[in-house]
Amino acid sequence: MTQLSFNRNNTGLLVVDPYNDFISEGGKIWPRIKEVAEANGCVPHMLEVLNAARQARLRVFYAMHHRYRPGDYENWKFVAPIQRAAWHRRSFEFGTWGGEFRAEFVPQAGEVVASEHWCSSGFANTDLDLELKRHGVQRIIVIGLVAHTCIEATVRYAAELGYDVTVVKDAVADYSQEMMHAALEVNLPNYASAIIETKEVVAALSLTEEA
Repeated sequence: MTQLSFNRNNTGLLVVDPYNDFISEGGKIWPRIKEVAEANGCVPHMLEVLNAARQARLRVFYAMHHRYRPGDYENWKFVAPIQRAAWHRRSFEFGTWGGEFRAEFVPQAGEVVASEHWCSSGFANTDLDLELKRHGVQRIIVIGLVAHTCIEATVRYAAELGYDVTVVKDAVADYSQEMMHAALEVNLPNYASAIIETKEVVAALSLTEEA
């Protein structure tokens, strides 16, 4: 197997949905994620990858889900099931603790928070592609939530747009091991160039070089 390597001039880390509602005790969605997330150490691994990317001076980007606000979707003609569920649960409600970044994942100065996505893909109807291109990013490392929805949709869209994608499989989580398997073993191998563990990414980032 070819040794994985990254170049800081064309590689960025993409952190998907590190909201309290997803990855913090007391979050609205955490009880559904908890078993899988704790089994693979998802949150600690997310933080390990983020810190390694910052240490390697990679650009860091955040793809955040739309935060619930009163009136959302009320006048939409069609609402997808996943959107309807978020609407009814008031997921990531704006102005509440659940709709805030978990403390360890608050963006630092110079890191880019893309406009919020309304469904699953971090690229659809957002400025993420523009921000990546403006910063010269052609390769992305993806971590976050949820494997079979936002992670999968974002990775698929990235591949369509021509990005080279690496998914860190123990820095993502899902509602069940079956859903993790479907995303990581069945679907994402069609779109991601590499699906690897945190230790492999961190090792590669420690050797990151300029062009």
